[in-house]
Amino acid sequence: MPDTRDETLDLLSGLIAKAKRAGADAADAVLFDSTSISISHRLGKVEHVERSEGGDLGLRVFIGKRMAMVSSSDRKAATLDEIVERAVAMARVVPEDPFCGIADPVELATVLPELDLVDPAEPSTETLSERARAAEEAALAVKGVTNSEGASASFGRSMAAMVASNGFSRVTGSTGSSISVSAIAGEGTAMETDYDHTSAVHAEDLDAPDAVGRSAGERAVARLGARKASTARVPVIFDPRVSRSLLGHLVGAINGGAIARGTSFLKESMGQAVFAPGIEVIDDPHIRRGLRSRPCDSEGVANRRRALIDDGRLTTWLLDLRSARQLALTPTGHAVRGTSGPPGASPSNVYLAPGSATPAELMADIADGFYVTGLMGSSVNGVTGDYSRGANGFWIERGRITYAVNEVTIAGNLKDMYKALVPADDLVHRYGMDAPTVRIDGMTVAGR
Repeated sequence: MPDTRDETLDLLSGLIAKAKRAGADAADAVLFDSTSISISHRLGKVEHVERSEGGDLGLRVFIGKRMAMVSSSDRKAATLDEIVERAVAMARVVPEDPFCGIADPVELATVLPELDLVDPAEPSTETLSERARAAEEAALAVKGVTNSEGASASFGRSMAAMVASNGFSRVTGSTGSSISVSAIAGEGTAMETDYDHTSAVHAEDLDAPDAVGRSAGERAVARLGARKASTARVPVIFDPRVSRSLLGHLVGAINGGAIARGTSFLKESMGQAVFAPGIEVIDDPHIRRGLRSRPCDSEGVANRRRALIDDGRLTTWLLDLRSARQLALTPTGHAVRGTSGPPGASPSNVYLAPGSATPAELMADIADGFYVTGLMGSSVNGVTGDYSRGANGFWIERGRITYAVNEVTIAGNLKDMYKALVPADDLVHRYGMDAPTVRIDGMTVAGR
C-alpha cells in the first residue's frame, strides 16, 4: 500500500504509462483505500467490535471505441503488469461503444475546492464504546422502554486517487462518524421498536449520544398501541426522516442513464413544471463537511451547485460522460465509480429548499390525515411513477396528531405527488439527501 500521496500517484501513473506502451489509446486508473472501526453495545455490555481495512485498484483502457476494465487488491509489480496485459487484451476484442472515453482536457476540473472532509482526530475504541453506551443508556432511561436492540458507534477513513492519460491527477480523503440506537417499548405482544442515528464527516458535528438515544426511546414509546387506519383518500404529511426518500425517486428519474434508455417517468419533462411554483431542489457538491461533498466528479469533470428544480421546473439531467454523449449534452459533473465497473451518474448533497410554514401550520387544517414516520418495502415504478409503499406513523384528526398507525399502505403517482408537495420550514442537513416535513394532499391510505 502506498504510504504517501506522491507514491500513490506514481503507482497509478506507472499503470497508465504501461497501458499506453502496451497499445492503449487512452487509460485511467483509480485506487481506493479505507479503514473502519465499529463498536456495538447491548444492555450495557460490549457486544461486537470490528475493525476492517481494505483497498482496491482499477485500470480502465481504451482502444478506439473499445473499453475494458480490470481490478485487483494485489499491488505487487508482477500483478500490475498482468493487469495491464489483461486489460489491453480484453479491449482489443470487446464490442465497440460509441459513447465511451475519458474526459477532454477542457472538461477537467482545474481548481479543487477545500471542503474539510477529513477529521484529523481518529477516536479510540474507548471513545466509540462510550458513545454507544451513552446512547443506549439514554434510550433505556425513557419511561416505557423495556429493552434494547443495541447501539453502535463507528468511524471510517478513506482515500481515493485517480490518474488519467488526459492529464488529470488527484488524491482526496474523507472521514465519517456515526452513532445509532434502536429501542423497544412495551411488553409481550404489545411491543414496538424504533431507532435514531446521527452521522457526520467530523465527530464534533455529531448529535450528542444521549440525545440520539432519548429520541429513539421516545419514538418507540410513541408507537405503543398502534393500529390500522381506515382506507381513505387524505392529506399525507411526511416526517423529515422519510420525506427525503421522495428526492431519491426524483434523482433516479433524472439520471442520464435512465433518460438515455427511455425508462423514466420524467423523460419528457425537461424545462417543464414538475413541482408547484416556488419549489427548489438543490444539488451542491461543495458544502463544507457535507456527507456527499466532492471537489470534482469521478471522471475528473468539474462540478458545481445546481438547482435541479427551479421554481418548480426541471432544469437538468444528472450526467456522467457516457450519458452526456448519448444525449448530445454537456456532462454535469455527477460521475461516480468504483474499480470493477464504468462510471455512472449520481447526485451529491441534495436537498429540498424549506417553505415558510411550520410543520404544525402545515397540518392545522387537516380534518383527517396521516403523518408518516416510517416506510417499508417499495413498489415504485420508475417508468410510470406509480407509487405504493408500506408505512407507519400517526393519524391526524382536526389538525393534531392522535393515535399511532401501522400496517397501512400509501399510494399515488409521483407526478401528482410532486405537483401537490408543500414543504415546511424545518429543513436540517443530516443525511446528504435531505428534505423538511412535507405535505401531499390526495394520497390513498389503504388500511382496514
